Amino acid sequence: MDARNRLLVGILEGAFGGKGWQGTTLLGSLRGVTAARATWRPGRRRHGIWELALHAAYWKYAVWRRLTGQAQRGTFPRAPSDWPAVPARPTAAAWRADIRLLRETHVQLVAAVAALPPNRLGARSPTGQWTHAQMIAGVAAHDAYHTGQIQLIKKLRTADH
Repeated sequence: MDARNRLLVGILEGAFGGKGWQGTTLLGSLRGVTAARATWRPGRRRHGIWELALHAAYWKYAVWRRLTGQAQRGTFPRAPSDWPAVPARPTAAAWRADIRLLRETHVQLVAAVAALPPNRLGARSPTGQWTHAQMIAGVAAHDAYHTGQIQLIKKLRTADH
């Protein structure tokens, strides 16, 4: 694998589930979170942990789709795409399934980044706004951003109860 791809894979892994220099990773922030805790919202029209996890999965999928062209827009397995709804009956099994979806989309994205020809890193996405390298780095930053939100929600939930 080219050094540039290796760097981007390392950035993705460090924000998601590997050892992040910044501390807690996205996957680490979800460790031990129950389905009930994942559905709690810090306020009206505020997202809960479960929604943030699905949102992160969606954007990993969206970047993968843009890098590979292997899927049509609107094919993410949960709806609505960008902010998928938490199941009407939020069970522990459904929470585990959505964490598995998050993990699977991450693995799929990392594989695509590792296999991406280095000369395509500077190519523009189908929208033409961002390069592939910018999207890859951006989705890692997205994970780090939502990790912070999840950590805060966990603290707020503890303070609330």
